[in-house]
Formats: sequence, structure tokens, C-alpha cells
Amino acid sequence: MTEATDETPQRVDAETVVELAKRRGFFLQSCGAYGGVSGFYTFGPQGAALKRHLEDAWRERFTVQEGHREIESPTVMPEPVFEASGHLDGFDDMLVECPECGESHRADHVVEDDTDIEEAESLPIPDVEEVIAEYELLCPNCGAGLAGQAVEAFNLMFETNIGPGSSDPGYLRPETAQGIFVEFPQLREYARGKLPFGITQIGRAYRNEISPRKSIVRVREFTQAELELFVDPEEDEPPLEAVRDVEAPLYSAAMQAEGTGPRTMTIGEAYDEGVVGDPWVAYYLGITKPWYEAVGVDMDRFRFRQHNPGELAHYAADCWDAESQVDGDWIELAGFAYRGDYDLSKHTEHSDEEFTLFKQYDEPKTVERATVDPDMSYLGPEFGGDAADVADALERLAERDRSAFEGDEVVVEVGGQEHAVPTEKAGFAVEEVTEAGEHITPHVVEPSFGIDRLLYTVVHHAYREDEVDGEARTYLDLEPAVAPTSVGVFPLESGGEMETVAREVVADLRSEGLAVTYDDSGSIGRRYRRQDEVGTPFCVTVDHRSLDDGTVTVRDRDSTEQVRVPIDDLPGTLTALRDGDRTFGDLA
Repeated sequence: MTEATDETPQRVDAETVVELAKRRGFFLQSCGAYGGVSGFYTFGPQGAALKRHLEDAWRERFTVQEGHREIESPTVMPEPVFEASGHLDGFDDMLVECPECGESHRADHVVEDDTDIEEAESLPIPDVEEVIAEYELLCPNCGAGLAGQAVEAFNLMFETNIGPGSSDPGYLRPETAQGIFVEFPQLREYARGKLPFGITQIGRAYRNEISPRKSIVRVREFTQAELELFVDPEEDEPPLEAVRDVEAPLYSAAMQAEGTGPRTMTIGEAYDEGVVGDPWVAYYLGITKPWYEAVGVDMDRFRFRQHNPGELAHYAADCWDAESQVDGDWIELAGFAYRGDYDLSKHTEHSDEEFTLFKQYDEPKTVERATVDPDMSYLGPEFGGDAADVADALERLAERDRSAFEGDEVVVEVGGQEHAVPTEKAGFAVEEVTEAGEHITPHVVEPSFGIDRLLYTVVHHAYREDEVDGEARTYLDLEPAVAPTSVGVFPLESGGEMETVAREVVADLRSEGLAVTYDDSGSIGRRYRRQDEVGTPFCVTVDHRSLDDGTVTVRDRDSTEQVRVPIDDLPGTLTALRDGDRTFGDLA
């Protein structure tokens, strides 16, 4: 029996991981036969399987176990969706172009790479221009000076046309979330109008990155796994007690400003002390940390970091990122945001639907209600075809902001154009009415996960180098539940009865749902090494003794220990090992 030695996580460089990934079929740059295309990657047989297993693990934890429902929406949606969401106006990165070679770069990345400034993305454009000039920063491509070059906002949306011609513009979705939000009027019916309810989606998203880099860490096409939880902000609370004792490394905005942290604390302590202000965000941090650990993220290279005020999206009251350390840098794996009612309110304003939900009172209430009764004899001649839309806008404004009607005129926006209406023509009034309930706009809590970056992190963190019988070995210490292949099956000799038995073993294991590879090429040691390098946790060898007593050797990837197991027991034994119900030590 051979034994591995010096098994410790390796601080491996990106070049080594990318070389292994391409050679062993995890991922590679797309369209290599045509010179490749930056920002697009193909997942090979190993990578596609690993990616699918990570998606399934996410689905099991964040959809099935949480009692949510999953949908699948189109990757192309019409322009009005993104007008409402704000992506057309504010979904930008900072671009600076080299005056010599013409190469475009993300200005904030240039700043972060060559200065001590972190999170330059949160800085205003004029400040970034000043930093480039002050530090005399150079083009990463040719070395020319970038001082004095204009930094411009570049929209990341991929534009297309829906149908022939250009009369119906559309965009590839930059996130999967909008596909959930736009279907809320129907989704609330599926939920029978009861809050809270969650909708999940796993799918591709597209961003026309200025300078894709770091392999699959920053790309133009990627997979997101997102959960949109719709809650009543006045009544709904998370089951925080279920995660109160989960410990996690937290790096708050205050710690970042003070130059301290991260600090490991329980989720309960973090919420009680106000480090994490929103209970829903705290809850999702609590279920996410053990999930990341279960799929293979090294907890010594993991943290939750709170967004600084300059980083916060305009819709977010609070936001935390899950981050992993790879290649010496911290990269974002997921974001946890309390989005308030921003998304549903915007779609209510821009569409013909009400993105609200009727909340019935326990008993009828007498309340003051703001109403309008516009003078259409004035609105019609004054605004023509927009008159009805102006009237609708006045009604929505009265519900949202009574103070807007305190002056001599009230201003509403229709189709991107402002219209002023004399207040007396709006017919504004506040009346007492008895109501059985009210229409509320639910708030949204959003955990959003990047699958591609998680895959890169898991491969990176699983990389190991050791020695077996004095020979150097490289292997991936992948968790059995997510490894691309569960079992490698080898006949000690090809041909004859051993091969027949080995192929029968393969068929039996596959029929039980195990991912199995068969290999009869080369020495048994070489076959072990091939499976080690792609992270296959267990190997089965059919040898001479197998023909006599009906047993085979089962080899553990990490320790390289081997035990004999009856062939009839193999499916149940290997399934239990893969699912974590048994350990290899139990067999030994």
C-alpha cells in the first residue's frame, strides 16, 4: 500500500491552475481555432460536470431547502425592461483609452493595480482622472502614459434587435434578476398572494466588459444563481435563530475604514451588535458560509465584506459580498443586498401593470387616502395623446407623495418628459375611507451568486502537490459530492475476464447514478494519477483476486489508501462515500 505525504493546501499561481484546467478539460478560452475571443470560455467535460454539480448544490440549498420556486426566463429582453431597471442609464464601468496603442482599459483596475488604492470603482470619474495623473499611471499594454486622458462611462449592455430591422431593440440580460422582477404580477398569483415568497433562477448573463482578465474570474458571459425574496417589511422576519451560532469572518465598512479586521464572530453577535444591520441579510450570510465550506471553498481564504458607502448601489440599503482569495487577490463570489421596493416600484412606474400585492387587514380600518380627479377637459387639449398617461402619473404620485401637491403646480414624468399640471386641475383631495386591506409593494432581499468564479475558486483551493512512493503528484482535493467524476474503474489487465468484470462494474455503478470513468490504458499508477489530477475521489481496480473472491480494491484519492470491498456492495458503499454518509476511514 502506498501513502501520500505532506498533504497541505498549496498557494498556487493562476498560470498553473489555468494550464491544468485547459489540459484536463475544465475550461479553456473559446474559439481558439480562430484566435480566441476575450471574455468567453468553454467548459470542457470536467468543468461542465463540476459546474453542473455546483449549480445542483446551490439549487438544493437555496431553492429546495428554503421552500422557494425556480423559474427560467429569456436571456434577451426588450429595451423598456432595462429603461425601468435603470441599466440603460447607470450600468457603466470607467473606460480609459491609451493614446498610443488605442487599447481600452478599465480605469479603476489601472488605479488598483498600480497604487495602494482599493475599491477604486467607488470613486467619481474626476477623482480617478486625478489619481491617474498624480501617479503618472501607464498603459498596461504598451507602457504609454495615461495622464490627461479622459475617463468615460461605458455601458456594459450587449444590444441586439428583436425581429427584423431595428424598430424593436433589446438587450442581453446583464443579470438574471430582471427576469424575475418583470414576471412578479404572475408570480404573486402562483404564491397565492402570500408573503414572503422566494423565486430563484440559474442562468447565463452578459456584460460587455472593457478588459476581461484573470481567466473565468472576469468574463463577458457567465452564470448567475440568484434568489429574489419578496417580503413584507413590516411583518416578515427570517428564522435567524437557525443560524445564530454560525461563525463567519466579517469585514465591515467600519473595520475597513479603521484598518482592522476581518473579525470572526457568530451571526447572532453580528446582528445583535449592529455589524450586520438587516436580519434577512444576516440570515443569508448564516446559511451561505457553511454551504461554501461544503462545496470546497477554503475557509482560511474566505470572508464577508460589507460595501463602503461609495460602493453601494443606489437601490441598496445595505450590501455584503462573499469573497475568496485566489492568486493573492480577493474576488467577489456573491452579493447580499437589501433592495427595498426599488425594483417593483420602477416596473410599476414604467409598465401597464401594478407590481403590488393586496394585504388584508385583520379588521377593516378607516384611513386617510390621497386621491386625484384630474380635469380631463384641461389635460386633453394641453397634453394631447399623453393626457391619460399624465392622469395615471398624477394618481400614482398622490399615493406616493402628497407633498408634491402643496404648490401651485405638480410635475409628473411621462415617457421621459416632465409635464407640469396646475394643482387645481389635478383634483387632489384627502378622504377618509374604510378599507379591508391595502396594496403594498413588497421589499426584495437578494442573494446573488456567481457560479463561474465559484468553480475557479474551488479548483484553485483544491489544488494539492505531494509525493507518493517518492514520486511527485498533483491532485485536486475536490469534495466528493461536487467532483466531476465520482469513480474511476480500471481492470489491472485489459482484455479477457478482468475487462469483462470491470465493464460490468461500470454499468452497475452508472445504473445507481454514479458518475464513472473507465480507463484501461497505461500502468495502474499512471491511471491513478490521471484521476487524481481531475479530482476523482475514488478508484476501483479489478485484479486477479477479483476473479477468485468477487472483491475489488477501492482507493482513496487523498490518502491513496486501499481497501477491498465485495463487488455486490460497491454501489451502496461508493454512494455513501460520495454523499458523506460514510468516510473512507470507516471502510479501512
